Amino acid sequence: MLLDRTGRVARDLRVSLTDRCNLRCAYCLPAEGTAWLPAPTLLTDAEVGRLVRVAVTRLGVTGVRFTGGEPLLRPGLVDIVAAAAALTPRPRLSLTTNALGLAARAADLRAAGLDRVNVSLDTLDPDRFAALTRRRRLDDTLAGLAAAAAAGLAPVKINSVLLRGVNEDEAPALLRFALDHGYHLRFIEQMPLDAGHTWRRAQMVTADEILDRLRAHVPLVPDPAARGAAPAERWQVPGYRDAAGAPATVGVIGSVTRPFCAACDRTRLTADGQVRSCLFARTETDLRGPLRAGADDEALAAAWRAAMWPKAPGHGIDDAGFAPPDRPMSAIGG
Repeated sequence: MLLDRTGRVARDLRVSLTDRCNLRCAYCLPAEGTAWLPAPTLLTDAEVGRLVRVAVTRLGVTGVRFTGGEPLLRPGLVDIVAAAAALTPRPRLSLTTNALGLAARAADLRAAGLDRVNVSLDTLDPDRFAALTRRRRLDDTLAGLAAAAAAGLAPVKINSVLLRGVNEDEAPALLRFALDHGYHLRFIEQMPLDAGHTWRRAQMVTADEILDRLRAHVPLVPDPAARGAAPAERWQVPGYRDAAGAPATVGVIGSVTRPFCAACDRTRLTADGQVRSCLFARTETDLRGPLRAGADDEALAAAWRAAMWPKAPGHGIDDAGFAPPDRPMSAIGG
């Protein structure tokens, strides 16, 4: 198992397939982009497949989420998913995406074995979308959401970040959109992971503020289902059902003000083959080097276990000496 010194066991693997993205979201990347990872440093499709296999068959990982950057930009994505789906035991497979291009690939991904998707969507207004992402592609994202639902990539989840003075007023509209379409909506507090290191806590829209805005429009009832290691606190919205007929819920991921570090079960693999024990870790462990030098599976597993053991008890955002990781979110993987 991937056990750490506080007794947590990592069973959820986040695999970044690229640091590149075709949007330039204001809270993630600068308008002109950033220096991308050199191509030779990126794991090949076969190397990704091998490390996922080690994680699943030797380290007890039961869920794999492919992320980026934007994972749909990875040419071999369908083959990577198919290789993971062929493993025994078979892990749950998901994808975090901005959904640009998903309309054309959702059916193929489902056929390859992908189980579900998380789609980033922060606004339903075309002009705001263009301002936030610096691309006029809202219609493509909405088409991707519809295609994912039609392909059976369920539940379709939406991740939304609210920015003060920008789109915080859209919380009720985003919830209504999700309820009307049977999607699962999750609001995420903005985190200090932008490339420009411009995040300021005072400008962040908090979980409490998000809930206050929602409750002004709809009643919310705490979801009785056990939260487990899920990052989102969930509330049922009476009178609504999701696409599967279950009570509709909305979630809030209060990464900053309501940290869930004590129940964290995640381990992360970057696109260039580095293990990270936490989204906010300041250190990484290289697996690409040993892999390319001929290390066998057990040696790779041992290095992965050693990387997870010293995982910090919490992300430390409230600590006086907190410093964000050098890598931005696009280079770590969501």
